[in-house]
Amino acid sequence: MSDLEAYMTSFTHQKVHMSSGDAGDGCSLPIEGVLRSGEPLKLHHGGTIESPAIGWRMTGAKAKPVVLALGGISAHRRVFETAEEQSGSGWWSEIVGPGRALDADRFRILSFDYLGGSGETSGPNAKDPFPAISTYDQAEVLLRLINHLEIDRLHAIVGASYGGMVALAFAERCPDRVAQLVVISAADRASPMSTAWRSVQRRLVRFGLETGESEKGLALARALAMATYRSAEEFSERFAGLPQLREDRFVFPVEDYLMARGADYARRYRPDSFLTLSESIDLHSVDVTRVRTPVTAVAVKEDQLVPVMDIQKMCDRLPNAHLHEMSSVFGHDAFLKEQNSLKSIFSSVLGES
Repeated sequence: MSDLEAYMTSFTHQKVHMSSGDAGDGCSLPIEGVLRSGEPLKLHHGGTIESPAIGWRMTGAKAKPVVLALGGISAHRRVFETAEEQSGSGWWSEIVGPGRALDADRFRILSFDYLGGSGETSGPNAKDPFPAISTYDQAEVLLRLINHLEIDRLHAIVGASYGGMVALAFAERCPDRVAQLVVISAADRASPMSTAWRSVQRRLVRFGLETGESEKGLALARALAMATYRSAEEFSERFAGLPQLREDRFVFPVEDYLMARGADYARRYRPDSFLTLSESIDLHSVDVTRVRTPVTAVAVKEDQLVPVMDIQKMCDRLPNAHLHEMSSVFGHDAFLKEQNSLKSIFSSVLGES
């Protein structure tokens, strides 16, 4: 038995869903499942997950190059939906899909649920505390997944926000397993100002958990986060209207927007997962001088969370980097909205399949 075969036998593959024709005949329907590893996962900051589960999904013809798509801490393995699905749950559907900026007709799109998140990869539960998670731990999860799927080398990782951090960690640890990175609105470490905002968000969530108001605490934390994702220009344009008097107090248009987004988020996401992955952002630190993989970095001038200067400094330390600077009223959320700008970048970097 080869080393790879021995490694593969330590896994069991559960809950796999695939089309009947996905055995390599060009079928574009998704395959997905939950992979369980019999090998314990030793974590970067200490602790062990004895039998980690990894939720994953891949869409596209088998002969196409595989591109891993990763987003922020709220992202999950359902990057986009096929024409047959149309359930509205693809988190990057404005950017990824057939004919879109990241063209699912040209590439096979892979993603996974983050370790510590609210998906089907191992995460917190109500009974036991969950250990601190590093982007290096996410990189190890990815390594186990592509080994299981027998992917020798990813054509690219396209990572935005937290996903860009994970991409950098993976390239540092596994340089021969990915050909190139596209890192959008992410750097090699967190900005102290961004950590300040996220620290308050985590305090709000913990306060909610301590007082039995976990959903309200998470909703307030998300509302505060939303104020940092977009630009001052966009808020000035959208929310310049007058406040309304309700129940003896004034409510501002921007307040309605933030509270609505917070409440919607709190219905879909676990507070403990928010705490775990928010902290993981602020613990993130990679040595980019060790990243030999070519990196295309995308910085947004209006991004409050990841300042352009931080990405510029990272590129100066990277051995092989090219920086694109763009402007967007969507700020940090530009990676969710700016299809035309990203399409140009993806086309020039990823090439034709």
